[in-house]
Amino acid sequence: MTGKKQKILFIVLSILFALPSIIYYVQKGTVLKFGPYFQFLYDAPVSRATQTILYLFILAMLSALYFVIIKKRKELFYDTKKIFIFIGIIAIIFVAVLPYTCSDIFYYLGIGRLDSTYHQNPYYTTIKEFVEQGENAQYLETDTVLAQGYINDWSNSTVVYGPVWTFICKIVAGMSFGNVDFGLLLFKLLNVIVHLVNCYLIYKISHKKIFALLYGLNPFVLMEGIGCVHNDMFVVLFILLALYFLVKKKNLLGSVIFLAMSTAIKYFAIIILPFIIIYYFRKEKPSQRLLRCIEYGFIFLVILAIPYMFYMKDLQVLSGLFVQQEKVAKSFYVILIEYFKEPTLSVTTVSRVLLVAFIIIYFFTCVISLFKNKVCFREEMKEANYFIVAFLFLLITNFQPWYILWLFPLLIWQKADDIKLIVQMSLISQFANGVFLTYGEGWQNAVPFVFIMLLGILIVVFCNTRFKNIFYKKGVH
Repeated sequence: MTGKKQKILFIVLSILFALPSIIYYVQKGTVLKFGPYFQFLYDAPVSRATQTILYLFILAMLSALYFVIIKKRKELFYDTKKIFIFIGIIAIIFVAVLPYTCSDIFYYLGIGRLDSTYHQNPYYTTIKEFVEQGENAQYLETDTVLAQGYINDWSNSTVVYGPVWTFICKIVAGMSFGNVDFGLLLFKLLNVIVHLVNCYLIYKISHKKIFALLYGLNPFVLMEGIGCVHNDMFVVLFILLALYFLVKKKNLLGSVIFLAMSTAIKYFAIIILPFIIIYYFRKEKPSQRLLRCIEYGFIFLVILAIPYMFYMKDLQVLSGLFVQQEKVAKSFYVILIEYFKEPTLSVTTVSRVLLVAFIIIYFFTCVISLFKNKVCFREEMKEANYFIVAFLFLLITNFQPWYILWLFPLLIWQKADDIKLIVQMSLISQFANGVFLTYGEGWQNAVPFVFIMLLGILIVVFCNTRFKNIFYKKGVH
């Protein structure tokens, strides 16, 4: 098959992936009352098992072709411009994919509308509380954004993310004019722009086409970032901007500002902070590095605190940091709940022990970095990513597949085998979702999801050690 035909086939498969969503919208004319269907064909008179097979087949074809395109990138794309045009075409197609595996976007729009139009503080008032207060229920008739947010699973929760994300939601929801279809479209188009900017930053930082393609055409990134419109795309954006300012602009303050903005969406990003400060001051003595860490750590906290001031009345504004950690979903902790007699004690004990171990190892790693004679940026980023991996898979009780996006900003500096494994894990998470497509979303189905994830990772690790790398060549790094 020629390179042109391979690219056309990738476009066709992307359209097939989006087709059920297009059919749904043509039939319904709106996404109002659209829920977390976890059905590939929605209301079609086709069994869930058949739908799952169709979903997995198209996903497998897309994934296989994705690896082929990565392998033949030099033949398929003669210049960088064509890469971004192709990524843009695919991203636009995925705008049509409805968020059938996660309805969080409607919660985002709902709390944004609560903030922008009804002047409620979403860190203290939930969508459900507002609607059921006085005569506010009347707004459901004219404001479909609020109406869709009201029926969302998270409607009874205050904001669980940082204020930078709340502010973004406020802007987009305010521009929606209360129309949920327009609001969803705006958010999707915004995520497409963020997606393209992320690809551009990855290319500018690495100067290698492969990394832009690995991220930009990954079916996992397209589905979770554009199809389901997750805010992790913005987390990736701000981390990449922080790295760009550090590596290309030699501007630590700009780097710290963007890292603080990323942390003001999801707090895990703070893990990277000591590594970039130590690297920037790598030529100074350990005592000076420590003072610089304290100085820029303070600047980071001040910048982080500023957006919180717009919403803070008391410390309740920080409660969202712990809300999701109180839930257990799709992590190895569901196995503890399923197979241990005292699940609450087991989950609590294990998570606390792992957290203490994480903090101790992280602390001593940072101390060691302070006293290194030679600080290598690649090694610093490898260590940072290992901690993000540990945080992601060992500390988070409420693991969700799209969190794997957190591993992509630092991908450039990882070993080839680790890069391949991260990409493979991201795709495995989408295949594991077949469990929910077949049986519906439920806590009990998280157990087979975890087993599929673990089994899939073990299989690819085994295969990676036995077979030659199919899309990396010597000298990629």
